[in-house]
Amino acid sequence: MSLKTKRNTTRTLTTAAVAGLAALCLFSLSACGSKAAAAHSNGASAANSNSTAISGSVSTNGSTSMEKVIGGLSEKFMAENSQVKITYDATGSGTGIESASNGSADIGLSSRELKPEEQEKGLKATPIALDGIAIIVSAKAPVKNLTLYQIKQIYTGEATNWNEVGGPNLEISPIGRENGSGTRDGFESITGTADKTVHAQELTSTGAVIEAVANNPNAIGYASLSAVEGKKNVAMLTVNGVICSEKTVQDGSYPIQRPFNLVTSNSANLSPAAQAFYKFCLDQKNADLIRSAGAVPLAK
Repeated sequence: MSLKTKRNTTRTLTTAAVAGLAALCLFSLSACGSKAAAAHSNGASAANSNSTAISGSVSTNGSTSMEKVIGGLSEKFMAENSQVKITYDATGSGTGIESASNGSADIGLSSRELKPEEQEKGLKATPIALDGIAIIVSAKAPVKNLTLYQIKQIYTGEATNWNEVGGPNLEISPIGRENGSGTRDGFESITGTADKTVHAQELTSTGAVIEAVANNPNAIGYASLSAVEGKKNVAMLTVNGVICSEKTVQDGSYPIQRPFNLVTSNSANLSPAAQAFYKFCLDQKNADLIRSAGAVPLAK
């Protein structure tokens, strides 16, 4: 091989080596860049995940009748949002409304509509469920319908015999719940019998009321719709000609019903946790939970 040929060969090998080294460097830089980009992306995802996590506490206060509904919703929400703590004080609707007004609770709970003077304070009531209260008699009782006024007469002692309200000549045995019962509170507030009620028996559970009515052909009682549906030993009376059902409670035609409301103040800003819980309570996906708590979900 001539000297010239050797020089050309050496130059060719050197050029190839430089090109190979450059390609290797470019590959390494590209790999490093990909890893850095992936790390940045993963970090951003983690940061975004942490930034959307809800945390904090939510205080609710008010209606004793809403205990099962708000308790069920709270448990489900906290199970899905482990960093949120929801508290409930069963103080009555009036106190719940006042607590929303003065800011001592994030959300007030009321099983009645707001009065005009309460609305004037900048309060808002948002229903999350309805409470339908069925009027029941023994399955063999001949009476099928009562007016709201006749029910009031029976539970205030003005009417003491079934023949006074279209039935047989038998003494009426009005059965109801004990003082402090949410169902009793709802029944009395709607029928206008609060502080005037006359009971033959006051019982401490819905099941006990249903059983007592079933075993007494003279009896009349009241219970939440969900507890009565499917019972064959008692019959639901129509009230003003309307049967108690989910449909008639939802459309408002059944008269012995009331709303379960969340009460908030227009002048107060709810925390992110309270806002999230508020929206959760209105979600239609909780309809079965509301039914299981003895209430009627809102119409879709």
